[in-house]
Formats: sequence, structure tokens, C-alpha cells
Amino acid sequence: MTTDGASSSRRTSAVAELRRSGDGTFGAAGAIVGLDGAQIPDLRLAGLAVAAWLTALVGLHVDAGRALLVAAVAAGLAVLVALHLIGVAGRPGTVARRYGWIVVSVLIGVVCGGAATSARLAVRDAEPIRALVDDRAQVTAELVVRDDPRPVRGGIVGRPPTLLVRAKLVNVTGPEGQRVAVPARVLVLTDDPAWRHLLPGQRLTAEGRLTEPRGGDLTAAVLLAAGPPDRLGTPSALQRVAGRLRAGLQQACAPLPDEPGGLLPGLVVGDTSRLPDAVEEDFRATGMTHLNAVSGSNVAIIAGAVLLVARWARAGPTLAAVLCGLALVGFVILVRPSPSVVRAATMGAIGLAALAAGRPRAAVPALAAAVAVLVLVDPDLAGDPGFALSVMATGGLLLLAPRWRDGLRRRGVPPGAAEALAVPAAAQLACSPVIAGLSGTVSLVAVPANLLVVPAIAPATVLGVVAATVSPVWPFGAEIAAWLAHWPAWWLVLVARYGARMPMGNLPWPGGVTGALLLAGLTVALLVAARRPVVRRLVAVGTVAVMLGTVPVRVIAPGWPPKGWVIAVCAVGQGDTVVLPVAPGRAVVIDTGPDPGAADACLRRLDVRRVPLLVVSHFHADHTAGVAGVFRGRRVDLVSTPQWPEPATGRNQVHDTAATHGTPVVPVAAGWRYQAGAVDLLVVGPPYPMRGTRSDPNNNSLMLLATVAGVRIMLTGDAETEEQQALRERLPVHRLRADVLKVAHHGSAFQDAAFLDAIAPAVALVPVGAGNTYGHPSDAVLARLSRGGARVLRTDIDGDVAVVLAASGLAVVLGGVDLSRSTP
Repeated sequence: MTTDGASSSRRTSAVAELRRSGDGTFGAAGAIVGLDGAQIPDLRLAGLAVAAWLTALVGLHVDAGRALLVAAVAAGLAVLVALHLIGVAGRPGTVARRYGWIVVSVLIGVVCGGAATSARLAVRDAEPIRALVDDRAQVTAELVVRDDPRPVRGGIVGRPPTLLVRAKLVNVTGPEGQRVAVPARVLVLTDDPAWRHLLPGQRLTAEGRLTEPRGGDLTAAVLLAAGPPDRLGTPSALQRVAGRLRAGLQQACAPLPDEPGGLLPGLVVGDTSRLPDAVEEDFRATGMTHLNAVSGSNVAIIAGAVLLVARWARAGPTLAAVLCGLALVGFVILVRPSPSVVRAATMGAIGLAALAAGRPRAAVPALAAAVAVLVLVDPDLAGDPGFALSVMATGGLLLLAPRWRDGLRRRGVPPGAAEALAVPAAAQLACSPVIAGLSGTVSLVAVPANLLVVPAIAPATVLGVVAATVSPVWPFGAEIAAWLAHWPAWWLVLVARYGARMPMGNLPWPGGVTGALLLAGLTVALLVAARRPVVRRLVAVGTVAVMLGTVPVRVIAPGWPPKGWVIAVCAVGQGDTVVLPVAPGRAVVIDTGPDPGAADACLRRLDVRRVPLLVVSHFHADHTAGVAGVFRGRRVDLVSTPQWPEPATGRNQVHDTAATHGTPVVPVAAGWRYQAGAVDLLVVGPPYPMRGTRSDPNNNSLMLLATVAGVRIMLTGDAETEEQQALRERLPVHRLRADVLKVAHHGSAFQDAAFLDAIAPAVALVPVGAGNTYGHPSDAVLARLSRGGARVLRTDIDGDVAVVLAASGLAVVLGGVDLSRSTP
């Protein structure tokens, strides 16, 4: 008995010591990691917060009446359940007493989320604004800028980039002089460079055309601004100070190499305007894209640096929290108090509140309360991926990291190393369901990549903040700090670059809500099951077996899309869908085929999640009817079309679909050029408007000369003999030469033989539908191409076709099966 009592006393002392040691310190990756892993977190507010969040998310996709109806029904149920609980309050041990009030809190969350979202939806769907949007009216709008103007990735050579500007509508004057005052949110699309340097809080007027927004948020309209804004007054003093500091950071980074110099402002203040496309794609592929946006980690890193200094000076918890709070306010001023920054500051403040109270365990209910308040104040956050990632990461750090850290310590890992391993692993695991739902992939390199960059994040961020802070008074000192910061930033670039090129680094996964919920369920099941040692061993053995079994297969047969592809032509029936890779997950698309489902499936097979440019060669249905499939589940930044407006049906279909998603449409002519990532695209035809030909729409098809990774590709749309002859007469032979030819008009007989001979392709691709009634393709045309040395492939027989740049030259891949013979 004595021995047992001594053992119990030792256990009690150990628990008390653990509780005393849980001081809530900040980890290097930017979260509270000194929590007492032995304590059970308080989750009483979690039900209310999750219910409010999900209700607001659903409400964004319905109208105000339905959202209010949901809130009313939930209110009635909450009253009924509460009355029942009051009636059974004196009966101990009942299920109602244990779980009934949790149900009430969930119903209250539904009431709050539905009511708050309904009020905002009533503003978004106000009838006066809706009428102007439906009429695509030309208006004069008075606006207040809400966030920094953001350029669209990629761009047209010789033209400024398209800018996205989020703003709040003060009033709008319609074409008949009617004046409407509704505080609705609008998105401004413009290519006028005068919008680029606007600051949040700037009041202005602008003229343009109202169009339909994408939906799923609180944006009431998209304003296609036709010219520069007319500024009314100046932004607030805080915004002007922030603008000066951010400009100073950019100037200090200007002498640095492009990759770390472009990354550093994104790492510090979320400014990615100079970040190269290749670096952005590498960060996305390795699960590190959160580093390019202001998040709770930025806030906690700055506060953590101040906290270390305060601890070194032996400051108490309250004084340390005050100093961290002042640092938090200063950081918010530096990066500008936009909605995303306020969200990040709130997440960082959760840790400060727990630290000041001396109760780190209070951080979990504080997180739930913060989520509920933020969603109710701004229901738009419910559909914001950045908000979801911040909440999931913070929750993972509070719930998982302490236990994992303590487990590593028990196994002999030093304290600092244990925290450095547990924090990014917990954050990445918690964020994985959201990332999988957004990208349609599961990254196997994300956790190791984030572990490798942990030592570099804090020094790069702190030195970047120092550079921005001293830049107005000491520019040379700012350049020194930026030069020091670019070395850890360069390490981040290297990790992302090599991580993105790892075999089997990203596996396909169902996208959207379904994929996110599926991975979340699997993650929770594994976390629960892994509490048993036998399950942990089985999971470890299974993971190793899968890796050993699949890595060689992925290396030997890389699947679809093939490694090094420069063009893919999809089998979409009797029509064209051509894809040029810009970077992993991004591609330029030329034509959409006759069916939306086929176009969407084509891009899914190629893992295309974003389309910086959609080119419509002409408006026949076999090139336009699938346009909705290109927009399905992915963002399209720009649509370019020919200037020839016929047929009207296809033209209207393209314009209406683009307007619905807020994507600008630009008619282009010969000489128009576009560059993005690995793609350089030049419009070479028609050299002039073709009239009176056998088919004017076909002979006014946009003819494109693309260069992808040094491979020249001629894309001819449905150009027939007349346009081909006109182009041949206008351009010298060497300008027509190409390695790959997309044969015009599905290989029809209306081809100019001299034009084909001048191109002299090594590969000729013929998109054509099986069993078509047009006689496509022409045997004579295919025979002429073959005699000229071209390898001819057709989608009705070969299916999806890709051309790859191999070590021995060009090669072709059919539906993921590499053909043995290369093309010299």
C-alpha cells in the first residue's frame, strides 16, 4: 500500500509540474505550442461556431428568404429543446442532461448564421442593383476600395495586366440618371494602370458596365471599368503609412535576385506582385502557398520575437502580452487592415489572450468564439479558403501539436526539435482536407517540405519586417536587412523547387466539398485509430508498402499528363480542345469542343485547375459549346476571341458564360501576343478580315503560333484554303515553320498544300470525332503530311494525344501510354 501511495503521489506531482510548465510560448512556425497536452480542451463553443459557419456557407448559395427561413426553423427547435431540458433538469444521468445543451448551442449557431447571412444577402440581391446587372447597364459608380488591387497572373505582351479591385459601393448612377444608394460589394475588373496604386479606404468614382458576379459570395456585381478612377479625397493616415512602408520593402528588395526578391514581400506582407509564376506554382505543388499570404503564422512569428525579448528581460505574462499586442497592432498597420489581415490578427490574438490569462487551455474556446464572431460580422468569410485554412491550422496547432510534441519528448527528442517537428506537421494535417478540396490533389511532400523550411521562416519574416520598418528613414539599412533576409527566402525557393519535382509528390483526389469531407473523415478516423499501438504499426507498414510499390511505377510510367508535355489534344468528339501547359495545374486552353462534360473531363485528366487564358478560335459550336466545362470548378482569368462576330449563337454563349464568372473577354487580331509561364502565344492570322470565302467564320479563325519550352506549335483553328494562302503570302517561310501542327478543320480537304509544306511539322495532330458525317479527315491530306515526314495522330483513333519534349527530341504519348518510337 505504501508503494502504491508513493507512486500516486509522484504521478500527482508530475501532473502539477506539467501544468506549471504549460506557459503558452509561441513556436517558430507561428502558433501557441506550450499548451498542456495532458489537459482535455474545452470544446463547448465549438458546436455553435461550426453551426454558424456552415449555415453562413450554405446561405451564400441561396437567397435571403431561404436563409431567414432556416434561422426561424432553428430558433423554434432551439426553444422546444430548451423547454424540454428545463423539464428534465432534475433527473440526473439522463442523455438530455448530458448532450441536450450541446444541441441547443448548435441550433443557436444556425439561428445566428442564418440571420446574419440573410441580412447581407438582402443587400447583395437588392432589386435596384439586380436590375442594372441584368441589363448590363453602363453606370457611374462611387466606390470605396476594400483591398489592394491584384493583377491577374500571366499577361498580354505590350499591355498592362488586368487588375482585380474589391470595393464597396456607395451609390451608382444608371444610364437614365437614376441614382441608387446600396452598400453592396462589387469587384472591379480593369486594365487601366491608374488603378494599380490605389490604397484601401480610397474613395473614388468610376465608369463602366455592370455584369453578373460568379456567385457563392456577397459580391453583388462586377464592374468592367472603362478608364481611370476619379479619386475623391485621400485614404486614412494609417493606410498611407502602410503604403509607404510596403513601397519601401519593395524598393529594398529590388536589387535582389528575382525569386527570393519576389518571395520576400509575399512572405512578410502578402505582396506577391513580383513573385515569378514558377515559384508560385512550386509553392502550390508543395503545400507551401500559405507562406505567400498574411496569416496567423506571420502574426505569431512577430509576437514570438517580441515575447522572446520580453522573457529575456524577465517581463511577467501580462507585460509580455501587452508588448505582443503592441507588436500585433504595428504589424496590422504594416500589412494594412484588410479583411484577411484582420482575420490573421484575430487568430494571433487568441494566443495572446490565453497567455495573458495564464490559461493556455482557454485558447480552444477562444478560437471557437473568434470563428463565430468573424463569421457573423462578415459571412463572406464562410466561403473564403484562406479563412478555412487559418482556422484549421490554428485548431490543429491547439489540439494536435501539444500531444505530438509531448510524445516526441518522451521518445528522447530535444524540446526545441520536438516543437519544430510537431507544429508544421499538425498544421499541415489539419489543413489537408481543405487543400485537397480546392486542388483536387493530396500532396505527399507537403509535410516534409514544411518541416524543412521551418528554420528559415522566422528569420526571413523578422528581417523583412525590419527592412520595411526602417525603409522610410534609412533606405540603406533596409537594403542590408533585405539582403540578409533573402538567404532564408532562397532556402524556401529551393525546397519548393525540388519538392515540386518529386515523383508522386501529388496524388489525384476528388475535388470540391466531397473530396474535402472524404479526406477529413479519413484523417479523423486515422487519428482516433492511431491511439492504439497496433494500428500505428499497421499504418506505418502500409504507408511504406504503398510508397515502395507505387514510386517505381510512377517513375517508370508517369501516367497522364506525361512528364515534359508541351501540347495535348483531347478526344472530345467532333471538335477541338487543345491545351498548352503554363505551369503545374495551369494551362492555356484553345477551344472548348462541342460538349461541356467532355471539356471538363479533358482538363481534369490533365490536372488543370486554373486557366489563365482561354482562346476561342472562332464561334462555331464544335469550338464553343463546351465553354461551360472549362469554367466548371476552375478559374479562367481571360478569354480572347476573334473579331469576326459570327455565328451569333456561339459568340453569345462565350460572352454570357464569361460574364457569369466575371471573366473579361478581349477580341484580338494579328500581332496580339500573350505570355504566361512556359507559354509564348502570338496571333499570326487572319492577316486581314476575310470576306466572301467558302466559310467566312472558318477563314477568320484565329491562327496561333505558340512556343512552349522552345517547341514551336502552329494552331490553325478551322482555317481553310483562303486564310492559309493569305498567311503564306504575308509571312516568310521561316516564320511558318513549326515542330507541331494542329491540322486545320479536323483534317478536311480544304487545305493549302504549299502552306502544309512550309510548316513541315514533325508531328501533326488531328482532333476529329469518330464516325462523323463530314468525311473528316481527308486521306489525301494525311498522306501528304506523312510523306513530308510528319507523324500523324488523330483523336478518333488514338484518343487523347500529347507531345512531350524528351532527351532524344519530341515524342508522343497516347492517353498516358508512351509510344516507343520518338520523333527526331
